[in-house]
Amino acid sequence: MLVAAISDTHLPRGARRLPEACLERLRAADLILHAGDLVALSVLEELRALGPPVHAIHGNADHPEAREALPKELVVEAGGVRIGMAHVPGPAAGREERLAKRFPGCGAVVYGHTHIPQVELSGGVWILNPGSPTERRRAPAHTMLLLEIEAGEIRPQLLVVDP
Repeated sequence: MLVAAISDTHLPRGARRLPEACLERLRAADLILHAGDLVALSVLEELRALGPPVHAIHGNADHPEAREALPKELVVEAGGVRIGMAHVPGPAAGREERLAKRFPGCGAVVYGHTHIPQVELSGGVWILNPGSPTERRRAPAHTMLLLEIEAGEIRPQLLVVDP
């Protein structure tokens, strides 16, 4: 199973859109995860139109209708593993341990908010931030994650999707 994860798209904003490299990978995935700050619910509809099922949570910058329609946190089953989703991870100090405890029984936790990508195995749990495909802020590039899941094993890959 192939899971594509994005976060912090902050759309729509002017002429900004998801980079084609990101769209290609989203279309090819079996499942799409969005870890918050879509901003408008129309973005969720655009993601759903790509084909794969979409699971999303709301972030701190989402419009009120998105905040009402989407959960703050979520646990998704994918390829026989559980993936926790949260937008705001809290302070950097102790983040990995705190997120793993927040989602017991999960093989991975996908979070957003910081726009800084992270791919780290901590205590047997993958702590993952896809960064942002549209608004890199202090990150070196626009990024997303692919998670290949097979036989209960998660193999995450961070991808640069600069326009």
